[in-house]
Amino acid sequence: MEVKWLEDFLALAGTLNFSKAAEERHVTQSAFSRRIRQLEAWVGTSLIDRATYPSRLTEAGERFVPVAEQTLQGLYHARRNLQHEDGNDARKVTLTALHTLSFTFFPAWLTRLSNELGPITSHMRPDSGSMEENLNSLVDGDSDFLLTYQNLHVPMLLDPQFEHHTLGAETIIPVSAPAPEGGPQHRIEPGFAHVSYQKTSFFGQLVAGALSDRLPPDERVHVGSHSVGLKAMVMAGWGIAWIPESLVAAEIAAGRLTRAADPEWDLQVEIRLYRSKENRRPIVKRIWDLLPGA
Repeated sequence: MEVKWLEDFLALAGTLNFSKAAEERHVTQSAFSRRIRQLEAWVGTSLIDRATYPSRLTEAGERFVPVAEQTLQGLYHARRNLQHEDGNDARKVTLTALHTLSFTFFPAWLTRLSNELGPITSHMRPDSGSMEENLNSLVDGDSDFLLTYQNLHVPMLLDPQFEHHTLGAETIIPVSAPAPEGGPQHRIEPGFAHVSYQKTSFFGQLVAGALSDRLPPDERVHVGSHSVGLKAMVMAGWGIAWIPESLVAAEIAAGRLTRAADPEWDLQVEIRLYRSKENRRPIVKRIWDLLPGA
């Protein structure tokens, strides 16, 4: 028995046409027919009625379809599990991370993990710009972890099966390009030029939830989903944006950006890592057990 014989048989059962099934399986028709006969020899009975056109399954062939499907499904599932646990994917982790964290926090954090656990292969899913979609990547099992900021003004609607560790903290500050005479080019005052975030993004929800009652009327001059893009707009003189301090510290020190307001306008967020308790991959558990508070 060979796995490819079962795959061939199911392709033929789906098309009932030897030439189409052979094309689908990327082999010549003669090679395909020979493999079907080899399967029939192994089973010990005919699975295809070749006396009709188009071909049809025999009664035994009809009964063998679910057997072949279940056998392949079990084999594929076992292979995936073994690859995750012992094979090429055993040290691979998939993360969804907010765009800013993917290059301000994540590289150094992964280095610390690798020093403890040995080499880790990380696969970073792109930040969709929407908190709901980022959460769904974790809920749907597309990611082992979700690396995100958290603040009470941005609710995390997750079932109890999802848990988190707090890895650090960050300050989100309002910044502006500097004015030639010193100080910020833009200030928080009625009609200020606002370089803002999409409403569905984490920072869009954060600024709206934490500051909407205090902010004076603004003029939205640009709307984006990622902090690095908003920082570039601020540096070009377009207005004020709330940006993670770690992302603008170098520009502030060099005088290319400046604070646009007193610290009373700052926002505090946690850096959190989420996972599902149902994710039983050994590498995920080993990482989790190393985290603060584990």
